[in-house]
Amino acid sequence: MKTIILAEDDADDREFFEEALKEISIETTLTTVKDGAELMTVLDENLNEPPPPHVIFLDLNMPRKNGIECLKEIRANPKHQKIPVVIFSTSAYPDAVENSYSLGANCYIRKPNSHQLLKQTIVTVLSLKFWEHNQQLPKADFLLSIT
Repeated sequence: MKTIILAEDDADDREFFEEALKEISIETTLTTVKDGAELMTVLDENLNEPPPPHVIFLDLNMPRKNGIECLKEIRANPKHQKIPVVIFSTSAYPDAVENSYSLGANCYIRKPNSHQLLKQTIVTVLSLKFWEHNQQLPKADFLLSIT
């Protein structure tokens, strides 16, 4: 059973993700949060409930605490720093990709605009097994493109 946290402020995007997740053949549990502050609360409240999530899909543009602020906090906290973080954003501006890489995200994905591509994206991320290797994708492959 793979545990996933999706930090996403857009309700439609959360629903789109949940629907795609239900249609893949990998057993998962999903926790959704609406902003970065809620994400950090969920992570802190679950410190004593191992195991940590297998992966966090993290939107960059969220209210109260954005994705970059969350990524910095996650990587600075020894209890959270090994949790794989996949930046999941509508944009792929070079500065955002570079900043995410330098702050220790495992990979960066531009949100797919089709249901089928989203399912492929989720399956691809879960097949990378970041939680076993705790590695970033190489810089040349960091911006993961699913076509």
